[in-house]
Amino acid sequence: MTPVHFAFSTTFLLGLTGLAFHRTHLLSALLCLEGMMLSLFVALSLWTLELSSTNFSAAPMLLLAFSACEASAGLALLVATARTHGTDRLQSLNLLQC
Repeated sequence: MTPVHFAFSTTFLLGLTGLAFHRTHLLSALLCLEGMMLSLFVALSLWTLELSSTNFSAAPMLLLAFSACEASAGLALLVATARTHGTDRLQSLNLLQC
């Protein structure tokens, strides 16, 4: 494994552990998801540059578009949660009250 691949794998795993262990606020969970998506985007971009293939050239842009959609949906949920519950803490959310 090259140092570049190791760096992006480590970045993705750090985002995943942050998502798993620091779930007190919805905003921190969204930031961990964005960090994971950013590391996937850069790794996929470097992978397509290494292959020099035009077949995979649209894949990083497609991943970036899905990442932007995920971020906008997450922010909309954050705003809706903050308006209805008054906080973005995940302990205050209960699916049975909806």
